[in-house]
Amino acid sequence: MTTEPGSRAPLAPGGTIGILGGGQLGRMLGMAAARLGLKAHIYSDEPDAPAFQVVSARTLADYGDTRALDAFADSCDVVTFEFENVPAATVAALAGRTPIFPGAHALAITQDRFDEKQFIAGLGLKTAPFTAVDCIGDAEKAFARGQAPAILKTRRLGYDGKGQAKVSNARDAVAAFRAFGQAPGILEGFVDFAFEASVVAARARDGYFAAYDPPENFHADGILRRSTVPSRLSAAQCEEAGNIARRIAEALDYVGVFAVELFVGRDGALLVNEIAPRVHNSGHWTLEACVTSQFEQHIRAVAGWLLGDPSRHSDAVMENLIGDEAADWQRLAAGGGALHLYGKSEIRPGRKMGHITRLTGPRADLI
Repeated sequence: MTTEPGSRAPLAPGGTIGILGGGQLGRMLGMAAARLGLKAHIYSDEPDAPAFQVVSARTLADYGDTRALDAFADSCDVVTFEFENVPAATVAALAGRTPIFPGAHALAITQDRFDEKQFIAGLGLKTAPFTAVDCIGDAEKAFARGQAPAILKTRRLGYDGKGQAKVSNARDAVAAFRAFGQAPGILEGFVDFAFEASVVAARARDGYFAAYDPPENFHADGILRRSTVPSRLSAAQCEEAGNIARRIAEALDYVGVFAVELFVGRDGALLVNEIAPRVHNSGHWTLEACVTSQFEQHIRAVAGWLLGDPSRHSDAVMENLIGDEAADWQRLAAGGGALHLYGKSEIRPGRKMGHITRLTGPRADLI
């Protein structure tokens, strides 16, 4: 089957969307599908996957289990994923049997940080200065070209601050490269930004594009702590952020929801940090503050439906609950706001256990 945008009729209610990955994003996607009368089938290699709790169809198997993947594909009308580190072989095994959105090309580009940065720069978009680090010699030479201080990241895997380290000299870079098992890396020049933002957007199979208002994001220890809308971005900057997302989506022939993480320079310039080819933590506030949430929007896009209205009807602040912060659920539930707990079986330091969104503005009485 072809997986090109517009190649299939919209999936009717009662159809099944397969979701690779069983974390909180898969959980919320499954709930969004159910509200639209669609079924979700979760495929995960984790027996306690939170998404298993909210869907009726689930497959517990390794991502390399070809027999399980064949059966999964046969049960689904279309497949998507909730995390970007899906093995390429898994996507290849499924692609010949069922449509997959977003496609393999978009996934391949965004799985490798160096390839991603080259792709972004090739579109004429601004990024931090970067260079590949494939050996100890590369780590040493990078600083001779004036890239200090900098961030050394592994090219693949890593999230929430994992697989990256701030380095100030060649010795630091070599030590970090060794600490990462000498895995291929990328050295990015440090950006002295005013604040961080992101734009969450969607592209339909027919190429229709829609973006949400860009939130302002605050991170601590590499983990998103808070997203706030409206942000400090000007109207012109918001428009520019949307245009950046549109150019990326069109170049990737993307179908579904994705996020572009941005640094906002002290001069007002928008620099692209990373692309997330999936629904995104900084878009969780859309569940309560928008006509159509990012989760429903993604389901609409991959199912071939018309995109929903991304308009924001309220101001919002979304805060992540990290580690044992979620143990205070009784106080949080009593304190107002929309509380989301992800059903994870074990509280661990640095683990996202849930989030809470508080609305302000004309429609704050909705929650």
